[in-house]
Amino acid sequence: MKHLPLYVLRLFVNSSTPKSALAVANLTRVCEQHLAGRYRLEVIDIHQHADLARKAQIVAVPTLIKHVPAPLQRLVGDMSNVGRVLAGLDVQMGTV
Repeated sequence: MKHLPLYVLRLFVNSSTPKSALAVANLTRVCEQHLAGRYRLEVIDIHQHADLARKAQIVAVPTLIKHVPAPLQRLVGDMSNVGRVLAGLDVQMGTV
């Protein structure tokens, strides 16, 4: 049986904007549908953790960074385009 990787994700948001709230909801839904049990998602508010945002060189929010598995990937937007999110995460549709 093929070992499926754990995904380590960081979503940088501005918690006061509707677009960021939508990104959290959309990404959580995509992860639960396609990566259930094999992802770790950390949501980081850039106002509460400006140091982390600077270190990650965040220039727009919401921004998703996939740290693991390699290669590192960045996606910007509300994560509503499921195909784009899965492509950015390197996940094939229907992968369980």
